[in-house]
Amino acid sequence: MACETPFRANTSGVTVALQVTPKAAHDRIDGVAPGPDGPVLKVKVTAAPDRGKANDAVIRLLAKAWGHAPSRLTLASGETSRRKVVQVSGDPAALLAALNSWKDGLDG
Repeated sequence: MACETPFRANTSGVTVALQVTPKAAHDRIDGVAPGPDGPVLKVKVTAAPDRGKANDAVIRLLAKAWGHAPSRLTLASGETSRRKVVQVSGDPAALLAALNSWKDGLDG
């Protein structure tokens, strides 16, 4: 059975599966969608995928949306791919609860 959240707790925080669209009209988070390996958070950024500019824009957008310092978010995988995984450092249980609550706000 597929899980309905792109968030996964680990020992150092939470990972978030993303599907990123660079060169979009606006920076925005479009909610959760099915991905090939489970749910992904759909993120669109205006930055081009040039020398990490889109990756930096994704980190800044997510940090602002979640009320975290950008330094707490790191790109765990997918540097040159549209499918990425971001690591959010902190208490896994607290982060997971906060991020799922935030996601529920997107859904309805």
